[in-house]
Amino acid sequence: MNVRSTLIALVLATTTLRAQADTAKTAPKAADPFAFADFTWLNGNPRTKTAVLDSKYFTGEFRVDVSYLYDFNHPQDHTLVGTSESGRTNEIQLQQLGIGGDFHVEHVRGRLMTQFGMYSTMTPRNDASPGRGQWDLGSAYRYLSEAYGGYHWDKMNGINLDAGIFMSYVGLFSYYNFDNWAYQPSYVSSNTPWFFNGLRLQLFPSDKLKIEPWLVNGWQSYGMFNEAPGGGFQILYRPTDRISVLTNDYFGADWLGITGRQRFHTDNSLQYKYHDDSTDVFSKGAFSVTVDYGCEFGGGVQCTGGTADIPAQNFFGWMLYDRMWFNNDKIGLTVGGGAMTNPGRYLVLMPPINGATAFSGTPYFSTNPGDPFHAWDSSVTLDLMPDQWTTFRFELVHREANVPYFAGPGGVTPPGGNTGVPGATVPGWAPDLRKQETRLLASLLIKL
Repeated sequence: MNVRSTLIALVLATTTLRAQADTAKTAPKAADPFAFADFTWLNGNPRTKTAVLDSKYFTGEFRVDVSYLYDFNHPQDHTLVGTSESGRTNEIQLQQLGIGGDFHVEHVRGRLMTQFGMYSTMTPRNDASPGRGQWDLGSAYRYLSEAYGGYHWDKMNGINLDAGIFMSYVGLFSYYNFDNWAYQPSYVSSNTPWFFNGLRLQLFPSDKLKIEPWLVNGWQSYGMFNEAPGGGFQILYRPTDRISVLTNDYFGADWLGITGRQRFHTDNSLQYKYHDDSTDVFSKGAFSVTVDYGCEFGGGVQCTGGTADIPAQNFFGWMLYDRMWFNNDKIGLTVGGGAMTNPGRYLVLMPPINGATAFSGTPYFSTNPGDPFHAWDSSVTLDLMPDQWTTFRFELVHREANVPYFAGPGGVTPPGGNTGVPGATVPGWAPDLRKQETRLLASLLIKL
């Protein structure tokens, strides 16, 4: 090849490379997931549209949840039973103070959110996994609600890989009450995981679909109950601005020390916005319906058809909420409730009788295989929202169960305070448990 031919070849190659580079620069970027519409109306999604604390590399977040609850059972120890959203009555309490935000530098991502306040003690006590081994995992993670790092790939409409503690989507409601249509969610949400500790891979084949598998330590657990991790996935589909459909599915071995017992759970929700007119006094309307089924098998139990020797251990629950917005979304009214049945009580929150935790248990409330538990609840919630960052919430809740479960006037704390090891029997004393509970709530919720 002579010099002239070589020069021509070099010029052509350079031109081709430049053309390819220009094409890459001008090629349209794939649409961001779910950015084609405003989904702040969804239950479980924050309604804020403006990030106050924002910069090129960090978007800050600040949350405050302060509440007052009046319990018509008047427990003398001011203790609320059977809820993961609030724990004391007839007092003003800081439920959560969250400080953190999202880090984003090129393809690297991360999130940190604290949980100071009552969440820092109420959430860890529902995890039995720290009872296995050393280093007190409950205290190690006590003040963290979310803490993960990750990497983003510009493939399809986005791929994210995150490792650390991230929020669970099981049960539809968000862990943060500001994001929800009601303060006290029904049992399907309140009795299922708020967090997972492990890995998640988010795949967005389009801007309307997310497929997200998980590999986690277990069912709302900082550590692993046995030798096998838990696994699961979410599929989320939003075909239009009015519809959101999801399924969350989980499988794991989550009984501490019972290696042969397996757990399966499926959680399925539909949300539909049936009205949207900012010029109308009734500015917006939507509903959500959630249905869950789960069971345990092996290790002395089976999913259905239980016998005296091998009892049935399963969970079925549903919840339905209708949300209406008025005055250009400045006023919100939510009516809803749900029910659950859980033979074996493996998802029933352990009452804090004499300081009982998920690990300690207590003779005063059995969780033996086959023990029945049926409960239902209903609520009415009024929200006053002067701006996108503030909610004044007022709520009336009624709950009932087929067995004594809720704190009565005598409370669940022995005279003089907790006695002996957590959950232990105290001679001459018994907790005052009732089959029903009604309460009023007032709360101030802030998200910046």
